[in-house]
Amino acid sequence: MTPQEDAETARLAFRDAMSRLAAAVHVVTTDGPAGRAGFTASAVTSVTDTPPTLLVCLNRASSVAGLFEKNDVLCVNTLTSAQENISRAFGGSTPQAERFAAGEWETGDTGAPVLKDALVSFDCRIESAVASGTHHVLFCQVLGMQTGADDDEALVYFRRRYHSLD
Repeated sequence: MTPQEDAETARLAFRDAMSRLAAAVHVVTTDGPAGRAGFTASAVTSVTDTPPTLLVCLNRASSVAGLFEKNDVLCVNTLTSAQENISRAFGGSTPQAERFAAGEWETGDTGAPVLKDALVSFDCRIESAVASGTHHVLFCQVLGMQTGADDDEALVYFRRRYHSLD
């Protein structure tokens, strides 16, 4: 096996292993001088509560990466089990305007779009970004939060499929 084949085998094995980690499904949005955009993400986690900070991973080759960098703000909208259609709209090659037609949006204090009926939304300013492999790792200070209904179920992604978590 060549080194390139070894690397590809390792990459695919890692992706398969990662599919076994259940993760909440989020739509990450931005708006500002560079325009309005969003994408579906599962690579979101808390960093610290002092100050409240999230980590968001964004593929540097994605069509929206430059928009997030220029706008310097984002909102992490965690989806309910009833919002799989929104995840699918933001996860593919759907044009940005059509993506936002899939839900009802408000404007957060940062100017980023906030999904009205999300499980929870975190309105953030991007504090720093670190390049790692194919992705930007964004450290985002939370400036505002909005929670949905207490009885909503979470949408999770596990083994390359959507599931409801109640």
